[in-house]
Amino acid sequence: MYNDILYILGGVGVTLQYTVVSLLIGFSLGILLGILKFLSKRPYLINFFISVFRGTPLLLQLSFAYFVLPELIGFNLSVFEAGILALGLNSAAYMIEIIWAGIKSIPKGQFEAAKTLHISSFLMWKDIILPQVLNRMMPALANEVITLLKETALISVIGEVDIMRRAQYLAAEQFNYFKPLCIAGLSYYLLVQILTFIFNYIQKRWHYA
Repeated sequence: MYNDILYILGGVGVTLQYTVVSLLIGFSLGILLGILKFLSKRPYLINFFISVFRGTPLLLQLSFAYFVLPELIGFNLSVFEAGILALGLNSAAYMIEIIWAGIKSIPKGQFEAAKTLHISSFLMWKDIILPQVLNRMMPALANEVITLLKETALISVIGEVDIMRRAQYLAAEQFNYFKPLCIAGLSYYLLVQILTFIFNYIQKRWHYA
């Protein structure tokens, strides 16, 4: 039992690696495209990107990135490259909407005041707008990160040895799915609880700062 737990927990690092890298991609693209969507009068391409990645299953996106994309670009992608590409772009589609909604909630007077005071656009976004947006979007951001963590389980389908894949290997070896899947489920549950605690702590600190 102890060895089984250690074996499955060996996939925690892989799961967290996918979560962190995909989050960085999704968050960076989310901020950039969220601002562009806010500034653009006709953000057709951005809306199309969002509709594609929110309107199709993540499993399909992973399969496309790993099996189809190499045929289109002429070279193979590793499991990790395909995984973070699909997860990162999928996360970005949700981040864009979260950040765009956060920007829309900022009173227009703040934009006008920054322009009147001749504050550069870069400093306005960096020091005035985005800090408020991040504070307002914290609950939605926490939900997206937790969802992303759980969705990394799908990378087992394209061969990554994460928590879920290790549980499947162990179940096939022992001809018993109950124990390995319970261990995997508990692992994900504990990771989610840790993330929830971290986000609650950050939100409280930000509120009283």
